Order: sequence, then structure tokens, then C-alpha cells
Amino acid sequence: MKYGRDFFDSLYEKWNSPKFIHPDPLEFLHRYKNPADQETAGLIAACLAYGNVKQILKSTENALMPIKERPAEQLAAMPDDAIREKYKNFKHRFTTGEELAVFLINLKTARKKHGSLEQLFLMGDDKSEHTVEHSLYNFINAFNSCGRAPSLTPDPALKSSFKRINLFLRWMVRKDSVDLGIWNKVSPSRLIIPLDTHMRQEALKLGLTKRKDTSMKTALEISAAFRKINPEDPIKYDFAITRAGIRGDKE
Repeated sequence: MKYGRDFFDSLYEKWNSPKFIHPDPLEFLHRYKNPADQETAGLIAACLAYGNVKQILKSTENALMPIKERPAEQLAAMPDDAIREKYKNFKHRFTTGEELAVFLINLKTARKKHGSLEQLFLMGDDKSEHTVEHSLYNFINAFNSCGRAPSLTPDPALKSSFKRINLFLRWMVRKDSVDLGIWNKVSPSRLIIPLDTHMRQEALKLGLTKRKDTSMKTALEISAAFRKINPEDPIKYDFAITRAGIRGDKE
């Protein structure tokens, strides 16, 4: 490994600030004070977080528009047929309005049945496991009770990096001036890095991995490297590293 904790802590101190959140789908969660709204808007924003960031922000805004005042309450009150009708013209890259409707119905159903997404996650979470890997698979399988929206929720059988769900978990579990930390029964020490192509490139440069794919195996390897640096909070540096790459010339 090329860099130690001092290097990563200095990145964290420099970049981990609310003033650097934009452009990032995390900004939508900071609109809300109610944890139920933060959780609801958070999963929507995280699962739409693929492609160009400008389009991600636009699509997330469009997805939240019908429920933007009180996302949890308004989604819960909307009949399934109304959801399908409201979002029939939605489009985000590979995601159609039909897919988003299935996703939102699953979200509404999960919260109605379990009270929160946190409780649904905890049902399939084995705290004795070193990471949340298998808990992620259990969570997604249980979440997709009304069908799966392939472009929005990953297939556990494919063992992809689960980047967007890991991003959602980072927002929910970690707590600082950027991440909300509204879930308090999952340890930050078990989180997995939200791995996409950009983070893989940064991890290669930083000596955190030699792997060149974006599989779960690579995400776990990078997370293990961070865990050696900071065992209690290994994903602490995710936001700072990605901001440094995106905004390094715009400070």
C-alpha cells in the first residue's frame, strides 16, 4: 500500500464537508429532517446513481417530484395504480417508468410491512459476519417482493459490487457532516466501499488493489485495505476520495 492513515485523514479533513456535496445525489437527502423521508429519498437517489452525474441529479429530481414534500408519507398514501400512472413517462438511461414504478411499489411495501428499510435490512443481517456482503443480498431479495426492476436493484446471483446499495448504506450508517447516520444498529466497521469505475481507478493509483474489475471481490479487497487503515470506519474516506477526483481542480 502506497499511502497511510495520515494521507487519508488529510483528504478527509480537506474534502469531507457539506460545501462539496454538490454535484452528488446525496444532496437530495439533506433536504429532509425526518429520517423516514431521508431513508425513502435515499434509496431512490442511490439506485438512480448510474451514468452522468448531471443526468442522475435531473432524474432523481423527476422521481422525487410527485412526493418531494414528504416522500415517505406521500409514497405510502399513493395506490399502486397511481404510482404506475404517475411515472409512466419517466426515463433514466436504461430505467423505464414501468421499472421505477415496480421499484417504488417495493419501497412502499417494504416500509409498510417492516416500518422502515432499516428493519428490513436487520431481518437479514448477521452481525457476526465481518462485512455486510450477505446481508446486502438478503436485503435486496426481500425488498423485491413485488418483482425486480433490473436497472435499479442488482441481482445477488451476479455478485456485482452492489455499488449503489453500498452507497445507500454509507449514507444511512455513517454519521458525520456529510453522511446522515440515521441507522444505528449496523456497525460502520462492516461497510463495503461503493465501487464504480472511478473508485476502482483511484484505488489502483492509491495501491489499495491490483484488481481491474468492479466485482464484489474487488470491492471487498479495497474495503479490507481501508479496514487496515481505519478498522472502526473503513469507508470514512469514500466521499473525500471521490470529491478530490471530481472537484480537485475546482476548489
